[in-house]
Order: sequence, then C-alpha cells, then structure tokens
Amino acid sequence: MIAVRDEEEAVRVANDTRFGLAAAVWTRDAARAHRVARALNAGTVWVNMYGGLDPYAAYGGRGLSGFGYELGPQTIDEYTSLKTVRQAI
Repeated sequence: MIAVRDEEEAVRVANDTRFGLAAAVWTRDAARAHRVARALNAGTVWVNMYGGLDPYAAYGGRGLSGFGYELGPQTIDEYTSLKTVRQAI
C-alpha cells in the first residue's frame, strides 16, 4: 500500500509505470470515481470492484501491457483490415 496525500497524487503514483493493463478506484463519490478513471492510464478501470470482464466490452492495456484489444466489437479490428474496391461497369 502506498500512502498519498490527495487524488492528484494518487493518479500520479498510479500512472508512474510503463504498464497499464488495469486499475481500480474505490470511493463512495461517483463523480470522483469517473474523474479518476478518466485520468488513469489503464486499459480497464474497475470502480468499487476488481476483476471480472464483460464479454461485450473491449479489454486491452496501455504501454507495455499488451497489444490491441480482446473481447467486444473492437476485437474485429485486430483481425481484419479495411479495403475499398470500386469497379466501373
């Protein structure tokens, strides 16, 4: 456990890494939870829980934590490439 003085320092400490797979925020304040979640450099942020994935939501990391996304509709982008073919008849 790392003691911090305030929310700003907590975000700074949490983001002080080359990895960013997942993070968790524990608070009773919904506005704070969303503010901190936006500020965290992590692919997934859980609020008042840790772990558990929704198969309909994309899951991926930041920095050295993985490449691309798994699960959710964004996964299709990892395995396909867009191509436009036009033909005059």
